[in-house]
Amino acid sequence: MLKRIDRYIIGKFLGTFFLSIVLILSIAIVFDLTEKLDDFYEDQLTARDIIFDYYIHFIPYYANMFSSLFIFLSVIFFTSKLAGNSEVIAILASGVSYERFLMPYFISASLLFGMQVWLSGWIIPPASEKLLTFTDKHCQSFSSDNARNIQIVIEQGTILYIESFQKRTNLGYRTSMDHFEGKTLTSRITADRIRYDSAYNWHLENYVRRDFIGMREVLSHGARMDTIIQVHPDELFMTAENAQMMTNPELRAYMRRQEERGSSNVDAFATEWHKRWAGPLGAFIMTLLGVTMSSKKVRGGMGKNLGVGIALTALYILFSTVSTTFSVTGVMTPFMAAWLPNIIFLIIGIFLYVRVRK
Repeated sequence: MLKRIDRYIIGKFLGTFFLSIVLILSIAIVFDLTEKLDDFYEDQLTARDIIFDYYIHFIPYYANMFSSLFIFLSVIFFTSKLAGNSEVIAILASGVSYERFLMPYFISASLLFGMQVWLSGWIIPPASEKLLTFTDKHCQSFSSDNARNIQIVIEQGTILYIESFQKRTNLGYRTSMDHFEGKTLTSRITADRIRYDSAYNWHLENYVRRDFIGMREVLSHGARMDTIIQVHPDELFMTAENAQMMTNPELRAYMRRQEERGSSNVDAFATEWHKRWAGPLGAFIMTLLGVTMSSKKVRGGMGKNLGVGIALTALYILFSTVSTTFSVTGVMTPFMAAWLPNIIFLIIGIFLYVRVRK
């Protein structure tokens, strides 16, 4: 059962965390509103449109983004106050072990872990989609109905290439479809145009087909060929940003489908998948670091602890950003890119824990 001191620490932890998030989001909303106010005015948006179509999705997105930072700073802030008031000394002097002292911290971290998993896996993806749609429509246009130089694995050993495709008309130009058995090209179809009909039905116009049988080539051509290609036009416009708009079940299903096709272009989606678990688990690491850094009364007080905490948080964010870049370029696996910052800071946390416990 939770003791009074447990409830006290949990209340201080969660209270400081949510107050910090509210304050930083309030400042972020003011700056964002100042920047976009002219765009809102030009499009004659009402306060209801701005709040319920934009900022209602803005808040969970940035709250989750800043969570690791403010978990760390919140722990340092209120634990430094406890240590400064000699409350930590009193707790430990009463016979409470350091491990028992950490328990309410990790209960709070568990609650924040569950909140982050829920937000990043189910709430933020649809919010991100609506946020980007609103921004594209009213603030800064960045989407396009045209895609160029598309190459996609449609099934094991079959690669589709389209030079350009228009989403509005579902029409593509200068396409080819190559089928391999192992590393051997067995057939190739080229066409001037490719058009999507429905239910994965595609029409090839002015096509030429070449079948390679040993050293012999069989050539055929025609004005139109109807074929089934297990690709929807939306998949031709998939980018790394789309991973952020998928819920956990959607992201997992997409990755599984790409793996079944034999596609290797899933690193960005795999990185996003691992980040959705590595980020929330970082709550425990940031909590451990924060407690071990600030539970001892030191000269310089809270200011020194906050300064070191901000520096370490900046390094954590830098490691996360750099490792994600390495994943996109193929230097690291998605797993290592997402988990490496946690591994490094967990080692630091364990080192500090052993040192403080002694």
